[in-house]
Amino acid sequence: MSLIDMSEPRPVPTRFNDAAEALAAVRAIYHGQTDYLVTRFKEYVRGTDLPRRVRGFYPYVEITTTTHARLDSRLSYGFVLAPGTYRATLTRPDLFGAYYLTQFELLLKNHKVSLEIGLSNRPIPIHFALGENMHPEANLDQERLDLVGDFFDLPELTYVDDAVPNGTYFLPTANRQPLALFTAARVDLSLQRLKHYTATGPEHFQQFVLFTNYQFYVDEFVRFGHAMMQDGQDHSYTAFVEPGNLVTPNLKLDPAGVASGVKPPRLPQMPAYHLKRADGAGITLINIGVGPSNAKTITDHVAVLRPHAWLMLGHCAGLRGSQKLGDYVLAHAYVRDDHVLDDALPTWVPLPALAEVQQALEAAVAHVAGVSGYGLKALMQTGTVATTDDRNWELKDQKELVARFNLSRAIALDMESATIAANGYRFRVPYGTLLCVSDKPMHGNLKLPGMADRFYRERVDQHLKIGVLTMETLRDGGLERLHSRKLRSFSETAFR
Repeated sequence: MSLIDMSEPRPVPTRFNDAAEALAAVRAIYHGQTDYLVTRFKEYVRGTDLPRRVRGFYPYVEITTTTHARLDSRLSYGFVLAPGTYRATLTRPDLFGAYYLTQFELLLKNHKVSLEIGLSNRPIPIHFALGENMHPEANLDQERLDLVGDFFDLPELTYVDDAVPNGTYFLPTANRQPLALFTAARVDLSLQRLKHYTATGPEHFQQFVLFTNYQFYVDEFVRFGHAMMQDGQDHSYTAFVEPGNLVTPNLKLDPAGVASGVKPPRLPQMPAYHLKRADGAGITLINIGVGPSNAKTITDHVAVLRPHAWLMLGHCAGLRGSQKLGDYVLAHAYVRDDHVLDDALPTWVPLPALAEVQQALEAAVAHVAGVSGYGLKALMQTGTVATTDDRNWELKDQKELVARFNLSRAIALDMESATIAANGYRFRVPYGTLLCVSDKPMHGNLKLPGMADRFYRERVDQHLKIGVLTMETLRDGGLERLHSRKLRSFSETAFR
């Protein structure tokens, strides 16, 4: 008798020339495997002694090509770079169905060869099969919890590293090459972490993400989101979601709609709020708090959702005497003194300003503030932003600081922007930064409670509107322009 209990029958690898049919096969395999694991786990919870180890496996997609030719060389993704066999493990087609469909269509169009869909040899850990709303620890006593690993696969770090996006994943060309940046297990881990850190399910996250470092921006976004749901205007936002999966529907689209979800007793570490669209191209705002560690943590996990863009909206210290409190800073370069990504992305790697994002941000500032042309220079400066991991940087030797800022031409300093930009570069997510000067420590304007409160009252509403308009501009301007080749290396995966 076999010591391994698997879902039967085992799916046979099948080739497809139609993307929708390939996706349907992925769905069937994934749900067959996870449904089986969940069923057996529920038996285990009820006290049933399982006679054998229970296993399920992720589906895969594979493509083999024998030529360098592809249909459209202008694309930044959707093709493999050289003859060979390429494979990706896949997960959660309920969340990623539209994304997978697009990637499949591009591969079929560019290479004119079939896609193979089958069952991989990568096991689905029971924690991931159960999803983010069900946890083994909550359903078992300690004795049976200790034995879970005897009967089910547990998460293994071997399958969740970032070697592919970091550019350190190399195999002989005779072996299968990666087709996507992330393995299925890496994606599943991040989906769990997103629920933990933000108190909202991954199904609510939108494809355009704003990061901020202060609650004032959240308060304004919540006010803005609720107003959009009640104003009766003909816009495309369908619902507003807050921590606890608290959903407020758009009353124009659903006049009988009522709020659902439960407000959590306390806010999570990095609460998220979602202004949703039916196509997923809405806007998510996450309050990441202060510091580069939080910035890295949240972007490590948001990246698996493959957003179209993310932006940092926050405050900063102005470093130039010509700046006024409330002026905007549009980052076009960064000094990375955050240190949290130095191993994954060395500081000698430049972070290019992305023209599409920069232009959208500048146009949004001009539109919302009602200024243009040369007059915009009185409100916004473009330059280098320095990001530090030391909140008390003002206490350092000022001679050293001044020399460093002079050499780098830095015009502002914060604790998150370079980290978010660096992870955008690393994970091929278009990025940008628009900060607002809230203090000028080097010029006698220290951040004190009264000054900070005045700054937020006067600027947060305008700053947030600029961020929202920027995202809408990027969305409406064409995603093929936004996902340019500037963030892609010469050895890239085909999936965006």
